[in-house]
Amino acid sequence: MTVDSTTAATAASTLAAIHRAMWAMGDYALMAEEVMAPIGPTLVAASGIGAGDHVLDVAAGSGNISIPAARTGATVVSSDLTPELLQRSRLRALEQGVTMDWREADAQALPFADGEFDAVLSGIGVMFAPDHRRAASELLRVCRPGGTIALASWTPEGFFGRMLSAIRPYRPTQVPGIPPAALWGREDYLSHLFGDEATVTHTQRCVLRVERFLKAQTVHEYFKAHYGPTIDAYRTIGDRPALVAALDTELIELAQRYLYDGVMGWEYLLVTAERR
Repeated sequence: MTVDSTTAATAASTLAAIHRAMWAMGDYALMAEEVMAPIGPTLVAASGIGAGDHVLDVAAGSGNISIPAARTGATVVSSDLTPELLQRSRLRALEQGVTMDWREADAQALPFADGEFDAVLSGIGVMFAPDHRRAASELLRVCRPGGTIALASWTPEGFFGRMLSAIRPYRPTQVPGIPPAALWGREDYLSHLFGDEATVTHTQRCVLRVERFLKAQTVHEYFKAHYGPTIDAYRTIGDRPALVAALDTELIELAQRYLYDGVMGWEYLLVTAERR
């Protein structure tokens, strides 16, 4: 290994550690289970997996995709960078009588063999890997030729994509040059990431219906308490009241634009592709 490659490897390891710590902030598992869980069965159904399939869930979090995937009879490996989220996934699987395997893994350097899986899935997960091209290459590498890649990602135009854009300038973990995560929610962007190695077979813009918030202020408080990236942003500006007030106002106004009679719609892009 050369000096340059050693430096790059060290930087990648440091960035992975930063992201691991960020996703351990708050209680993302609770938020995913209370609000985002319906995305799991939708993604699994779109993937077409079933008994006998060997499936990898990348950036799996607390199991929103892995658990319904395992219920199809598939053999599932649930992988994530954050040990705390994998532990929560284990507890949920035990409670629900679901059998699968777990592996701590960086989406940008998956510890699996080429073509090891019949299907590779990720729901609101791999989109947050800092190096999009490298992460996409890993999804393709571990999927067998003819196998399926199925993804669900927040769109840039939807509530979540706009919220991520709003907090981005306040986050110290955002290294210059890292592209916005919500780009994974654009059909053309994914086509460029996959290049000639996969054929996109289906795209659909879906809306997650969220009915737990009566006021925009409640939405904002929920994110400040549970969502790692939002907590990360506020920790950065905690000693600067003017910035805190400005971000508060922006996020509350954003939530208000998407809240109608106690219902929010969070748009995401559902994509399936065939590995060539």
